[in-house]
Amino acid sequence: MNSLFASTARGLEELLKTELEKLGAVGCQVVQGGVHFQGDTRLIYQSLMWSRLASRIILPMGECKVYSDLDLYLGVQAINWTEIFNPGATFAVHFSGLNDTIRNSQYGAMKVKDAIVDAFTRKNLPRPNVDRESPDLRINVWLNKETASIALDLSGDGLHLRGYRDRTGLAPIKETLAAAIVMRSGWQPGTPLLDPMCGSGTLLIEAAMWATDRAPGLHRGHWGFSGWAQHDEAIWQEVKPKRRPGRVRGWRSIPLISTVPTAMRASLSGRAATPVAPVSASLSPLK
Repeated sequence: MNSLFASTARGLEELLKTELEKLGAVGCQVVQGGVHFQGDTRLIYQSLMWSRLASRIILPMGECKVYSDLDLYLGVQAINWTEIFNPGATFAVHFSGLNDTIRNSQYGAMKVKDAIVDAFTRKNLPRPNVDRESPDLRINVWLNKETASIALDLSGDGLHLRGYRDRTGLAPIKETLAAAIVMRSGWQPGTPLLDPMCGSGTLLIEAAMWATDRAPGLHRGHWGFSGWAQHDEAIWQEVKPKRRPGRVRGWRSIPLISTVPTAMRASLSGRAATPVAPVSASLSPLK
């Protein structure tokens, strides 16, 4: 069993806990900003593919005390990175938090990067390269006073980036928050749904995906476990949906009203990539 952490927007922790338990997570513990839980490799993939509320799925790697920059370096290097990285995998480090020793997050990230790279060179292995834009592995380090927590971000990009949208409106709502609003609204799939301030249609799209039991991660093209040495491709393929779900009985259309033409185009673009149900659209401005 792996000890894991799912982050989410504040206020959604209990809702996320319920969702994770339905997926099979055990030992769920709610904290501010997320849920600690336990699960096997299959549960990791299920939470990544099926959670509508989690922002990220994090795999903790270890902690160390940091009273100097050398403490940070040695604490990170104590982790067996050669068993975490696939050969040739690129990585990026996200460092947050400061203390009396580490007064700059970029400096902290550099020390973490040096420790990881040196862990390979000291074993006469090819050093992994840094890729800040699209890394195979994302290493997160949080420094809280004198304690540094090191973790692997298995999500890659945030899970709110579903992959079904190529454009947005001026002030889009995050997909994870939209899904939470739909869940808490009391709306029942199969009944009419109207969003008179739909913008780019995120609420409607998330409702349609929920109603048709469509995996929110189905359209994502990149994951944070692509360079993880413990990734099990066979289990991942079993977890991935094999085919598109059929329409839900009673589902007819999603009424959509927009006063902004660009938002309407963004909405239709997003739904074109998410063929979960027929939709109807009204292009007439509200008065």
